[in-house]
Amino acid sequence: MPSPILQPRHDAELADRFALSAATTRGAHLSTGDFGEWLAERGRANEFHVKRVPFADLDGWSFEEATGNLVHRSGRFFTVEGLHVTEMDGPYGDGPYADWHQPIIKQAEVGILGILVKEFDGVLHFLMQAKMEPGNRNLLQLSPTVQATRSNYTKAHRGAAVKYLEYFVGPERGRVVADVLQSEHGSWFFRKSNRNMIVEATGDVPLLDDFCWLTLGQINELLHRDNVINMDARTVLSCPPHTDSSANALMSDTQLLSWITEERSRHDVRIERVPLKHLPGWKTGESAIEHEAGRYFKVVGVDVVAGNREVTGWSQPLFEPVGLGVTAFLTHEFDGVPHALVSARVEAGFLDTIELGPTVQCVPGNYAHLDKRDQPPFLDTALQADRIRYEAVHSEEGGRFLNAESRYLVIEADEIDPPPGYAWLTLAQLASLVRHGHYVNVQARTLMACLNAIGLR
Repeated sequence: MPSPILQPRHDAELADRFALSAATTRGAHLSTGDFGEWLAERGRANEFHVKRVPFADLDGWSFEEATGNLVHRSGRFFTVEGLHVTEMDGPYGDGPYADWHQPIIKQAEVGILGILVKEFDGVLHFLMQAKMEPGNRNLLQLSPTVQATRSNYTKAHRGAAVKYLEYFVGPERGRVVADVLQSEHGSWFFRKSNRNMIVEATGDVPLLDDFCWLTLGQINELLHRDNVINMDARTVLSCPPHTDSSANALMSDTQLLSWITEERSRHDVRIERVPLKHLPGWKTGESAIEHEAGRYFKVVGVDVVAGNREVTGWSQPLFEPVGLGVTAFLTHEFDGVPHALVSARVEAGFLDTIELGPTVQCVPGNYAHLDKRDQPPFLDTALQADRIRYEAVHSEEGGRFLNAESRYLVIEADEIDPPPGYAWLTLAQLASLVRHGHYVNVQARTLMACLNAIGLR
């Protein structure tokens, strides 16, 4: 039996190849200037319709008699259930929301969010898909090459095969560049994870309708436009390797991991899945499940027609937030090294109590009725900022959320002494954490993609 062959633990050239792609704004196949017309043409080439309907008209969906949970007749896809959350001994005081009930999406299966990359003219290009999601306000946005739940790619819906799936699973897949399980929105999903992948193709790749090759530099330019790059693409775009521009930080990596461990240890969060029926504080009508105070979000139903999807028509529930979100990183350079102010966020659906989130992550209208001391820290700083380095409105996950948008901001700030639950991290430290699952939440990963788009390293 031949002896195993050792190989390098790291590809020293990989970060340089991605950096070259990020510096290249002229693609080999589609110019950034022509992208808008290309996307519009893909919209004209397919039929897309989304119509709100009462729950009784949702094909295949019903409320379970015993629990009131909203379920699909196949037993697949996802369920809408109730959740009871209690933060017993919050380290910074119980606060106004130490105990609450809410609907939550339970979707145990792990999906694949994968971007295929390939060299053209010596530069890595990313294969992106013009994908319709029923919750997107403008319906059509750029998604990863593959964006599919297990139910999708195992054809539980009895639809067409997922295009390019073979490059990410099975013996024919390409060279893996990144592969990590990451969380989704912890406020609306219960312990939901997706496999974030970047795979390099080693041979010819056919270019199918609704797909285009773009350099990372072109994608970074498109990230400055509202509602073009979808959430699933943004989380994968936080994963590419890059060269650490500085070996110094306010905290060593060991101190950082210790701080995260301490934050996870000091929060006693108790999560109980409960029936959706008679959920305290929520009321169910014919067309919506909503909070009695009119805040937070609603659960609604839609009928969907999408000509280029694996299944061209279906019904489903969606979560619809009440108001535009604000998601921001405050940044500051310490001795020339950029740092971002992160928060240790407790969200009901997280697998491990806390993940690192943005400095600010909220829908301001949900807190407008509270005293200033009970509103999220740094919210006024974000809303009144004038040193804005990045700003765009991006949709959240359009497959489960309706018209869920956030104003994403990168703000240059003065030096701030972090309050409890906050810390200054370098962007390289954030990038190192993203290589491991359940450290950095999905909103912070979007902001990491935005930081890369403005060249802040």
